[in-house]
Amino acid sequence: MNNDLVQRLLAGAQRALARLITLVEREGPDVPGIMAAVYPHIGRADLVGITGPPGAGKSTIVDRLVAFLRAKQKTVGVIAVDPTSPFTGGAILGDRIRMQQHFGDPGVFIRSMATRGSHGGLPRTASQVAKLFDAYGRDVVLIETVGVGQTELDIMEVADTVVVVLVPEAGDAVQTMKAGIMEIADIFVVNKADRDGADSLVRELVATLELSPKHDYWSVPVLAAQAHKNVGMEEVLAQIEKHGEVMRSSNRFAEKRKAQRRKEFFQMIELRMEERLQDLVEKDGQLGSYLSQVENGGLDPYSAASQVLANKALLTRWLETMAE
Repeated sequence: MNNDLVQRLLAGAQRALARLITLVEREGPDVPGIMAAVYPHIGRADLVGITGPPGAGKSTIVDRLVAFLRAKQKTVGVIAVDPTSPFTGGAILGDRIRMQQHFGDPGVFIRSMATRGSHGGLPRTASQVAKLFDAYGRDVVLIETVGVGQTELDIMEVADTVVVVLVPEAGDAVQTMKAGIMEIADIFVVNKADRDGADSLVRELVATLELSPKHDYWSVPVLAAQAHKNVGMEEVLAQIEKHGEVMRSSNRFAEKRKAQRRKEFFQMIELRMEERLQDLVEKDGQLGSYLSQVENGGLDPYSAASQVLANKALLTRWLETMAE
């Protein structure tokens, strides 16, 4: 059935895309097979991350970018991440209230995702959903993160171009640097630029970037915009497209994709091993004994881990379960 869904996805069936995204979000046992089937068909879409603090106007910027991209006859996929409540586990999924003007447009597919316990601004499955959009044939995939400060570095592992959206009241450039934003931004957008302090924030960012440029092949632009009035948004899109062109012409695009695939390789191994190890803890009395000692405080986690990894018989049983 999943193979049929993949074939329908590749043929452009929207319902197949929606169904596959749901399966991937559930992280069931079929996901590796699904992703292996779509993998030969990815690599064509431009992946653009839109991040920044809550209230910066990221959704409005995404909405305006979608409109400009559609005017250029480009198809668009949107991943809009909503925060998950730490108390109920629920999320306010906003795909029915965001970007309403684009509903009914077959060239736009919007999907809201919950963070689902991820410590960053993206759920763990966001990268896989972006790949489904890519295989589906979307020209551009816009990924709007929750925007949670220090943990926003995960967007670098998914997007080709990262747009960081700030507003004057979000804090000065020093606080911005402390949040690690300077390292991830390919483009800065100071939104709501009609407010007091916008010009000052732009100058601070420009001065900081001049003192410590990010790359020798790309000068990070700092753009002022008023997304709600559609002011400055054409320049934002122009810079996104320019960054993509520079990345490809300088071979940086291929290097970044290579680094992303490398990290994903290790992440998949770690995830599968963790799942199997948790299963083995329930079945193997010796491993369960180690865990009990750690939980009860009789053995520290470091010594326990060293003893487990030095136990060849236990590791052999673990590897046997991995092969099942």
